[in-house]
Amino acid sequence: MTTRKPKKFPEQAQKRPGSEAKMFPKPEIIRGDYKGSGKLLDRVALITGGDSGIGRAVALHFAREGANIAIVFLPVERADAEETKQLVNKEERKCLLIPGDIRDKRFCALAVSRTVKDLGKLNILVNNAAEQHRVDDFRNIDLKIVERTFQTNILSMFYLTKEALNHLRRGDSIINTTSVTNYRGSESLVDYSSTKGAITAFTRSLGKSLAKDGIRVNGVAPGPIWTPLIPSTFESVKEFGKKTPMGRAGHPSEVAPAYVFLASKDASYITSQVIHPNGGEVVNA
Repeated sequence: MTTRKPKKFPEQAQKRPGSEAKMFPKPEIIRGDYKGSGKLLDRVALITGGDSGIGRAVALHFAREGANIAIVFLPVERADAEETKQLVNKEERKCLLIPGDIRDKRFCALAVSRTVKDLGKLNILVNNAAEQHRVDDFRNIDLKIVERTFQTNILSMFYLTKEALNHLRRGDSIINTTSVTNYRGSESLVDYSSTKGAITAFTRSLGKSLAKDGIRVNGVAPGPIWTPLIPSTFESVKEFGKKTPMGRAGHPSEVAPAYVFLASKDASYITSQVIHPNGGEVVNA
């Protein structure tokens, strides 16, 4: 697990959805000096897209803080998911692997029920999985892909959250991954950034709706983070992240602690909010 934060990445490309094992350099998943303090001891978290990238980092940080983990991933991402499971198991925590497609309502219900059956309960839902498809000219956008992106990125959150609420109790939490593109837009990711705007509105509205039940709902809006999504969707990665004030992309290790904070009692008076690990870009919306 590297601590190097490169400002430039060598050119590379992958087929969607991308594999962490094929990335160079490897993303830093957790800092070598990160010490858990039992913030999530014996909690159970369900994380979509938990096989790699930010999802893997969240799974490992949660495990180091004492949580047992269930991760949802596409079947083609099995190799990355197995590696995540090994990392969680090294923390002496359980890791349940649930392959499937979150665009399917029935699968989402199954994922929640399997988590509760195998791990005993559900305390934290992390809606993290997403896909993006770059289109430089909006005239060429494929509306079938637009529908797919909305199904994966936002409709799945409705499916999973509705099922999860049958098990979440006072003191539990939901954390949704949105994006800096929601706040500043993206000319080549119109559908993706639109879903991220919807996720922010979903987070703010659901947080208000569930406040009376003591269930907190918050979001994290990462900037450019070095994950498998990048080499599998960008034509060039050489300059990725260089436009941030910090002059570089971030690593998953620099994002996951925000999820730990929002899932823990440290954030007991925070709901309907979004944290922005984005390398210094100021967003005011």
